[in-house]
Order: sequence, then structure tokens, then C-alpha cells
Amino acid sequence: MSSGSLASATTATGATAAANAAVPSSAANAAVPSSAAGAANAMSAASPPPTTVAMSLRRAAFFIALLLGLQPIATDVYLPALPLLTSALQAPMALAQLTMSALILAFGVAQLAWGPVADRFGRRPVLLLGLSLYALAGFGSALAPGVEGLIAWRALQGVALAASVVCARAMVRDLYEPVSGARVMSLAMSGLALLAIGGPTLAGALAASVGWRGALAMIGLAGALTLAAVAWQLPETVRQRDPRATQAGPLFRNWAGMLAHPAYRAWTLLSACTYGGLFTVLAASPFVYIRVLGLTSAQVGLTLGWGGCVYLVATFVGRRWIHRHGMRATVARAAAFTLAGGTLALVAAFAPASSALWWLLAGHGSYAFGHGMHQPCGQAGAVGPFPHAAGAASALAGCLLALVAFAVGLALGVALDDTVRPLAFGLALWSLATAAVAWTLVQRHAGH
Repeated sequence: MSSGSLASATTATGATAAANAAVPSSAANAAVPSSAAGAANAMSAASPPPTTVAMSLRRAAFFIALLLGLQPIATDVYLPALPLLTSALQAPMALAQLTMSALILAFGVAQLAWGPVADRFGRRPVLLLGLSLYALAGFGSALAPGVEGLIAWRALQGVALAASVVCARAMVRDLYEPVSGARVMSLAMSGLALLAIGGPTLAGALAASVGWRGALAMIGLAGALTLAAVAWQLPETVRQRDPRATQAGPLFRNWAGMLAHPAYRAWTLLSACTYGGLFTVLAASPFVYIRVLGLTSAQVGLTLGWGGCVYLVATFVGRRWIHRHGMRATVARAAAFTLAGGTLALVAAFAPASSALWWLLAGHGSYAFGHGMHQPCGQAGAVGPFPHAAGAASALAGCLLALVAFAVGLALGVALDDTVRPLAFGLALWSLATAAVAWTLVQRHAGH
């Protein structure tokens, strides 16, 4: 992703962002339960004085997109090569799916460690270490001699990826209040959409021309370039380090307070459900499209790029809706597209093979449109009430999201067969769950 591409998106929305007043910190913190508030107050008393962070909107959105973009690179870019490496390494389906599931599980669990560490020591040192490991694991995966070694490298990459994503989400809260943060997150996700469009298409072509190892080396290269950009240009964003963030007592009290917070539960559950559907598409589509519907690896990359195109449009529309209607109304509107996507996928499950592909693509596109609004609102909404523990809040939410994805991967390893139904039924299930959360829990408990 180039800075020019993101700059163009920023120009289109700069007036909107400037016209919106941030929600006061006191309003965001007013609803925090007493346990979390008490922990935050104790932390503030023991912390060094806060520092001032100055970073332009354009620069912040660029780095957030860059850091969050390593997640779709680790998954979307990998997927077109998955059927090829499965055959080349003579791996059974369960082990092939474990190369994805191991990354997701490690990604989820590691966030619980990286989040508090980032709150205590700052975002920058955690990012430098995590990005170094990410690049190493990417190149190690490309050189893996067998599927067992590949699983180990992918698990390490999941640990490293957690550092990048936790810090990126926490940076949003370091720099912005919740509603402004949702708009900035949406802007950053426009950059992510560019990666989602170009990454799988390039990886599919690369896998078809030079093999699966070339596609995996591309992931390592992306990590190395991101490491260089962060080391060179990204300053520390945490305003006030928490010296007690890694102590077991305050940490567990913080997590308990977060889980007791109704808005945190609502936004986190929304993010987890919408990502469950997206991960179903990511993990199942290469096998369904290639083995059932007869597409090539390059064509699979194009189908994933189609979802990225729709996602990109959704991020632009979402920023306007957030400005005009607020976060709750935005996700309620987006849920209609999400549910429509699941319905279209259900049609594909019973359609003849000649038309099943088109029904699936229509369902994927509609779901991706809703996801482009649910995910930025869900991530910004979850960390919003916890400005002094943004790393821990992001980590806990990310862990729950990753556990959902891990469960999806395990289920698909068993369910995938010679039909489109595991993909279609899975997408329909998650679309229903996402819409239910958006129309009930978010409307009752979210404050914006």
C-alpha cells in the first residue's frame, strides 16, 4: 500500500473528520464499571506524568493501516497457495487447515501478553520486536521442508502478528476519542482494503508462476518493509505508561472490569461474529473454488480481491454514515447487508454447479460490505471506554476474536467436502449472528 493511495482517501474525508467534534474523555469513561475505574485510578497515581503525542491524521491512518495490514497479508496472501502446498507437502486436510488455525490461535493467545506489555513499556519497542519475528517467520515458512515445520513457523508468525495488531488498535485510543477513532479506523481500513484487493491477486499469480514458497516469501518481505517503516518514522504514541500493567492483580482486575462492561461486550461480540464469517470465506473458499468449482489459484486470488473491492467501498460509505448517524445506527444499517450476504450464500448451497459460483460471489460481496462497517466500529467501540488500558482492552478483544476464527478453522477441517455447502452454511450462520448482535446488544448498550 502506498502512502499516496491513503493520502487520496484522506483528502476525500478530511473535511468530514475536521467537522466532527471528539467525544470528551469524561463521557467515554463515565460508563466504566467501578472495578475498571478503580484500577485505572490506581494506575494513574503510580504512573509517570503523561506525555503529549503529536501526529497528523494522515500519518496515523497510514501506520495503523500498515500494521493492521499484516493480518490480511498473513491470511489472504497465504490462501491462494494453500491448496498447492497441501499437495506439494502431501499433507492431509486437517494438517493443511492447521497451518492457518495455528497462526490464528497463537495470534489470539499472544495478544493477552503483548497488550499489557505495550501498556507498560510503550508501543514502539513491542512493535520493533514483533515485526522482527514476523519477518523471520515469513521467510522461515517459505523454507519449511514439511508441513509440521510450516505449522511451527506459522504459529510463531501468529505470536508476532499479535504485537502489530494490538499496538495498532491501541494507537487509535492513544490518539483519538471513540467516535473520532472509529472514523480514523475506517480510513485506515480503506488502506487495508487496498491490500485485500491486491495481495491475494498478486499472491495467486505468484503461486501459479513460481510456486507456493514464493507466495510465503512475499509475506516475510512485507514484514521486513513494515519493520523498516516503523523503525524510521513511527514515534511512541502511548501518553502514559502503566508500570503496573503486567502485574497479575491489576491486569486481571482490568480484564474483569472490561468483561463486565456492557458496551465492551457488545462491540467485541460484534467484531468476533463478523470476523467469523469473513474467516469462513478466507479458509474455505480456496478449497471450494479450486476443488469443487474448478478455478485456478490466480482466479481464487481474484475472488478474494472482489471482496476487497467491496470492502473498500464500504469503508468510504461507513465514514459518511458514522458522521451522519453515529456508530450504533451505522452498524444497524450494515447488518442488513450482512444478512443479505448470508442469504445469497444459502441460495448457492442449493443452486446448480453452473450458477453456484455467482451466488457465492454475490453473498461474499454483500457480506464484505457489512464487514467494512462492523469491524472499524467494533474495534474502536471496544477500546473506547478504557483510555488508560487500551492495550489490554485491545488484546482481550482480539483474543476472543481469534478464538472464534480458530474454532471456524477446526470446524472447516472436518466439514469441507466436495460441495459448496460448508462455505455457504458457515457464511449464513455468521451473518445471522452478526445481524442479531448489531440489532440487539449494540443498540441496547453501546453509547454512541
